[in-house]
Amino acid sequence: MLNDATILITGGTGSFGKKFVEMTLAKYKPKKIIIYSRDEMKQWEMMNAYGGDERLRFFQGDIRDKSRLKRACEGVDVLIHAAALKIVPTAEYNPFETIKTNVLGAMNVIDAAIDGGIKRVVALSTDKACNPINLYGATKLCSDKLFVAGNSYVGTQDTRFSVVRYGNVMGSRGSVLPFFYSMKDKDELPITDAAMTRFMITLEQGVELVWTALEEALGGEIFVKKIPSMRVVDIAKTIAPNAKLKFVGIRPGEKIHEQMISQEDARNAREYDGYFKIFPHLDPNYLSKTHFEQRKAELGRGRPLPEGFSYSSDSNTEWMDPQNLADWIEAEIGPLERTSASLSTRIEILSESSEGDSSEVPFASKSESLEKVTSRAKS
Repeated sequence: MLNDATILITGGTGSFGKKFVEMTLAKYKPKKIIIYSRDEMKQWEMMNAYGGDERLRFFQGDIRDKSRLKRACEGVDVLIHAAALKIVPTAEYNPFETIKTNVLGAMNVIDAAIDGGIKRVVALSTDKACNPINLYGATKLCSDKLFVAGNSYVGTQDTRFSVVRYGNVMGSRGSVLPFFYSMKDKDELPITDAAMTRFMITLEQGVELVWTALEEALGGEIFVKKIPSMRVVDIAKTIAPNAKLKFVGIRPGEKIHEQMISQEDARNAREYDGYFKIFPHLDPNYLSKTHFEQRKAELGRGRPLPEGFSYSSDSNTEWMDPQNLADWIEAEIGPLERTSASLSTRIEILSESSEGDSSEVPFASKSESLEKVTSRAKS
């Protein structure tokens, strides 16, 4: 799919975009990769990092600009849509701007892909699009729905839209790992909620999930990778074993736990080795007979999920070991202080409302559910 292909990636100078370009150039032999983004300085830095590689084309533009986007899509075979406004509190206070990029921008990408005859389109989503409680999540849910519905507008051409959904990307800009790492020598680390959990996925795994979607998508699926969970307090303890953790309360629009498949979505989802697929409703009125039969066959290949199933970071069956996280941080971000404290089973948390009081919470074992760990902490 990617060999000898012309690929366009929106938001191509972001964390995912840079990793996608790096890994795709290493594994495949694309004809050209077009990096489409707004920031001229980031484009200049990325261009210099690749030393003028002739396979890369830097195209400055905004996905809000439909005519510019259409020009960039000329002759493109594969489009990866990674551009978005992503900071949850910022989106809450700037809803108009977030909608212009995340919703109207998605519509522009879909139109440009159809008009340009692009064969495969994969849009990046987020756990926050599942049962959204904040504006960012609502815009990404809307974006997901648009890309799924885009398959109904392609007519006779072979354009297929699909979506990949995953949670907290380890080490990406604005994520919790680099934030905690920048404060690892402080006496205190701010924690929004002691029970908070997050899915953990590397950029490499995110790129591989996009490759899977490009190879397997029939059109309209949402791909969800199986990944481990970790409590935020355990992440903090791994990075700053000697710091006290100060409870400061959740931010506007923030969830305690991440969810990637709701109970409602699970009815239309199937399990495969290493990932799930959420399928759109099978409606013969909107599908050709061939496409309808292909989707039925793919549904049959997967394993149905049990009634009441949801894929959430607090009820996950796989938990990341703190030692594995520490190894990853030292390999990808920087050195850590390895002390007996960082390997201990207890962690001190200070409540902002009671400066003198503290409570101890044990590390979450990867073989234990969060409910069991919380119950041990209270005993």
